[in-house]
Amino acid sequence: MATIAAYTSPAIGHLFPIAGVLQELQRRGHRIRLRTLSSQVRAMRQLGFDADAIDPAIEQIEFDDWHARTLLEGLKRTAEIFCSRGELDGPDLQQLLDEAQPDLVITDINTWGAAAVAERARLPWVAFSPYTPAIVSRGCPPYGAGLRPAVDAAGRLRDALLERTVTGVAVRLVMPRINGMRAKVAGLPHVRSVDEMQRLPPLTLVTTAEPLEYPHDDWEPRLRMVGPTSWEPPVAPPAWLAGVEGPLVLVTTSSEYQGDTEIVRAAVHGLRDEPVTVVATMPARVRLGIDVPGNARIVDFVPHSAVLERAVCAVTHGGMGVTQKALGLGVPVVVVPWGRDQHEVAARVEHAGCGVRVNRGQLTPERVRDAVRRARRMRAGAEAVAAGFEAAGGAARAAELVEEQLALQRR
Repeated sequence: MATIAAYTSPAIGHLFPIAGVLQELQRRGHRIRLRTLSSQVRAMRQLGFDADAIDPAIEQIEFDDWHARTLLEGLKRTAEIFCSRGELDGPDLQQLLDEAQPDLVITDINTWGAAAVAERARLPWVAFSPYTPAIVSRGCPPYGAGLRPAVDAAGRLRDALLERTVTGVAVRLVMPRINGMRAKVAGLPHVRSVDEMQRLPPLTLVTTAEPLEYPHDDWEPRLRMVGPTSWEPPVAPPAWLAGVEGPLVLVTTSSEYQGDTEIVRAAVHGLRDEPVTVVATMPARVRLGIDVPGNARIVDFVPHSAVLERAVCAVTHGGMGVTQKALGLGVPVVVVPWGRDQHEVAARVEHAGCGVRVNRGQLTPERVRDAVRRARRMRAGAEAVAAGFEAAGGAARAAELVEEQLALQRR
């Protein structure tokens, strides 16, 4: 069997999905060498992986793109963060490759320096994307704004203008920085765009599926949608949860702080008179004086699946992991996107008819309440998404594709 090296960005929302695939590969007899965020090394070792922490300096680079006031500023800031981290995660992965001498390497799509090192190494290489990557696809709007696909000439004109004035400008501005980073860490030649860079891996696993995801008939075979693959820590539900009667609404914020506390405030206040119990998780551990009504509870952590099994709706920040977890159980969602890929997640939720979007600038308790009422009538859409996820194959299918890639590239 093979030794597989895996490298993640410092984000639980990226580690847990890749951990599901690594577990499946381990069950098939492969040895796993993993570098990931320091807080999760112990948990990964308990799964049987040979795990250690990424360079601690990487975790010191704050993912502060949520400060951006415009889409252009946000795209530029994100690229700068990934390049700054990339100057560290590239050499960090090289050290792992030197130590482990793996047969195949898996890189998180947000580790741009590690990807450059994997490209240079000429090992069998798989990229892992726990969200829809910013790859151009026919009929899809420019990535980042969270627009739904154009259906007429006006929509196509909208897309062309956005490409010309925002996303195209962003690409021209960030490519010198990206190419400089790739040359510094791996001595690689220039690429023309982020799209070209993200098409370089021989195989990219994307953890979503239709009907939540848009059709991508023009994606080449190296881009494969496998559905959700996430692992969840084996933590027993808290005792208090068993004592809660009636339907639940789960409310979530990002595991990487992005200033989205107001989602919880609006949700607990908007639903205070509804016949539900609100369970809100705030893993970034920021409260900011939220007054908690009698039908709500705010915690740092609770196993989401334990709440979702009884939930009638989930109010999420648009993180792909928790949004998919809800939809995978047939639970409709309200998405309040705060930044990053979350606007794209919200657009796809609307596209699939499995939930409601509430824009950040329009967030009020009343809008959240009304959105939850509407979303609860979209159970059929959520169940259709759940069926699509199951058909995509999940972690087992992802592991099959990794093994196929290993055999193919070894020839």
